[in-house]
Amino acid sequence: MKIYKQETVQHVNATVQECWAFFSNPRNLQKITPEGMGFQITDFDQKSMYPGQIIQYKVTPLFGITLSWMTLITCVKENSYFIDEQRYGPYSFWHHKHFFEATATGTKMTDVVHYGLPLGFIGRIMNTLVVKNKLKSIFAYRVTKVDEMFNGK
Repeated sequence: MKIYKQETVQHVNATVQECWAFFSNPRNLQKITPEGMGFQITDFDQKSMYPGQIIQYKVTPLFGITLSWMTLITCVKENSYFIDEQRYGPYSFWHHKHFFEATATGTKMTDVVHYGLPLGFIGRIMNTLVVKNKLKSIFAYRVTKVDEMFNGK
């Protein structure tokens, strides 16, 4: 299986604590996800993020097909980073690291996603033709929404 990497870095005009409070709360994910994704949380225990927490969603990423997605929060260091991993969903591998670093003017946020697709050669073709660009557009949308919410743009 080929593993791909998507990385996004953004400056936020907010403290690390403010960023953490927003981004570590799964309820806020819908606010920074394109509407066309049909994102909906279907199961979440409403607790503050902790290692072992399971969050389930429905998403409609491509061609109007709705998929179930289950993530597991594997690591949490408050105000520093957290990691979510797909346990069930459209990818054969999904590992998403969220980093928060204080700067002189706010917070540097870094998202690093490593992902793999099923179906071997067909998955590699789908990544080239569709998936890579779809992920880039999703993270570009997040940058825009975060700019609107925190950076006054």
